[in-house]
Amino acid sequence: MSNPLLNTLAASPATGTTGSKTTGGSWFEAMADAWGQALDKQANDIETKSAAMNAGGDKPADVTELTAMSLKMSFLASSSHTAVSTVGSALETMARKQ
Repeated sequence: MSNPLLNTLAASPATGTTGSKTTGGSWFEAMADAWGQALDKQANDIETKSAAMNAGGDKPADVTELTAMSLKMSFLASSSHTAVSTVGSALETMARKQ
């Protein structure tokens, strides 16, 4: 059983801009790119906080904040993996049923 709407959605291009780059890939690629950007931003925030701590700002509150930021990074990484894997698996299943 094939669903034409789902087939069209899965194959449709996602055009537009994300940040400073123009995309022309699928919505799946756009989703993966958005996860990558979120992970990059969190990693940059962690690097910035870590550098500030190395410069002498190592109060307990700073250590706690850095720990929370690291846990957020872990959560984002796990969530991105789950989202991309689940959607990819669904698209694979949909492609097999055609």
